[in-house]
Amino acid sequence: MTPPADAAALLRRLHHDRAPGDALVLPGPWDAASARIFAEAGFPALATPSMGVSLSLGYADGACPAEEMFAAVARIVRAVEVPVTADIERGYGLPPAEIAQRLLGTGAVGCNLEDSVSGRLVETGRQAEFLAAVREALGPGPFLNARVDVYLCGADRPLEEALERCRAYVAAGADGVYPLGAPPGELTALARELEVPVNALARPGGPGPAELAAAGATRVTFGGGLAMRAMEQVRGWAAGLRDD
Repeated sequence: MTPPADAAALLRRLHHDRAPGDALVLPGPWDAASARIFAEAGFPALATPSMGVSLSLGYADGACPAEEMFAAVARIVRAVEVPVTADIERGYGLPPAEIAQRLLGTGAVGCNLEDSVSGRLVETGRQAEFLAAVREALGPGPFLNARVDVYLCGADRPLEEALERCRAYVAAGADGVYPLGAPPGELTALARELEVPVNALARPGGPGPAELAAAGATRVTFGGGLAMRAMEQVRGWAAGLRDD
């Protein structure tokens, strides 16, 4: 396994040493086997999706207990030599110091933390304080990616609020921002206004990594989409086996 400090430094370089229009594409493994497949395909880092991991463990999205999520992330990290960053929702109600301790204990060198609970946005200042506390507990190495859910939660002026939240989160210590669901035009505006990597979500039927990179994304992830596509394949195989 790559030493965590080296993996964290590499993950940072992968975000910053990029030409315009060249995004860091991070597949989302849901277990150790899928992580090895993505790593063997040549991807330089991976980003676990909470949804995909939850489904693989038999839970609905958002219903996986913290212990099982962190254990799954640890298995993924152990299976590959590339850096892994983990989606850990909003920290499962744990205090910032424990979030950092558990994340670092998995070997992951980055995380996503979202700013909504049960479909409602957390007040900006409260979320910024939470991120600042996690940043302090993590130390400077791991890549802290702040998810911004204004598009997901139906804010009245999503671009304006996304910019406000992104700036507050960066000031609190976030290394990157993830305006989930931002359309390409607004993604461009966010990337132009912010000085940190901007993460975009590639969805089936939506803009792909190349289009999102052209719009200004520095990093492209897939959420639980890849896990769901794999499960659809298994569902098709299962139906075929049943009908034979």
